[in-house]
Amino acid sequence: MPTVAAPELKSLRVLVLGGTGEARRLAERLARAPGIDAVMSLAGRTNAPLDVGMPTRIGGFGGVEGLMRYLTEAGIDRVIDATHPFAARISANARAACAALGVPLAVFSRPPWRVREGDRWTEASDNESAARALGEAKRRVFLTIGRLGVAAFRASPQHEYLIRSIEPPESQDLPPLSTVILARGPFEREDEIALMREQRIDVVVTKNSGGASTYAKIEAARALYLEVIVIAPPAYGDIPRLADLDAAMVFLGASATP
Repeated sequence: MPTVAAPELKSLRVLVLGGTGEARRLAERLARAPGIDAVMSLAGRTNAPLDVGMPTRIGGFGGVEGLMRYLTEAGIDRVIDATHPFAARISANARAACAALGVPLAVFSRPPWRVREGDRWTEASDNESAARALGEAKRRVFLTIGRLGVAAFRASPQHEYLIRSIEPPESQDLPPLSTVILARGPFEREDEIALMREQRIDVVVTKNSGGASTYAKIEAARALYLEVIVIAPPAYGDIPRLADLDAAMVFLGASATP
C-alpha cells in the first residue's frame, strides 16, 4: 500500500516593524521558534542599523496602500509593531493597513516612564508644546528627542541648546544657539550628571520613550533637581499592547518559553 506523505504545515508569516531593542530581542526569540517565518522591517533612518539576525527589509512601504500591497504579496499572517513609541506615522499606517485586510496587529513596546519622588516633570503633548513650556527667560536646555523634531525649537530661539542624537539633525532645523553631540545609549547616571553639570544645564527636554537605555538622564535630572519637560507618547487606541516577549509569542500562537 503506497505511503501518503503528511501535508506540510504552513509557517506563520510574521512582519515585525522594528528599530528598537525590544524588536531585536523579539527577533532572537523568533529565530528559535519553529513554524514562524519572520521578516524585520526597518525605517532606515540611521546610517548603520544594527543586525537583527533575521531577514530584513529597509525603507518605507509607501504609505497605507504600499503596506497593504506588501502584506498581501508577502502573505503576512500577523504584524507586530515594535517600532519606537514615537514612530507615529508607521504605527498609524500599520493600524489602517491591518484593519483593511483583517491582519491581526499588536504593539510590542516598553512601558513609558512614570514620575517618581523627587522628579520635577512638566508634561507636554508634542514638540511644539515642549518648546513653549521652556518659557521666555533664557535657559540652558539639554534636548534629547533625537534629530527629528528639533526644528520645533526654533520657535524658542532665546535658549541655548545642547542637542544629543544618534544622527546629526539637518542644519536648517537647528535653533540658532545650538551645540550637537552624537551618541547612542545606553548612558550611565554618573556620566549624565557630569555632563549636565559641565554644560550648566537648567532643563532637560525628552520624549517619554520608556526603557532603561536612556533613563539615566531622568535619574541625573532628579539628582540635580532639574526640571524635565516630558513629551507624552502617542496613544495606541484599541490595538493590543504586549508587555513582554512571552506575550508576543502567545500572540503569534507559539510557545511562551524559548
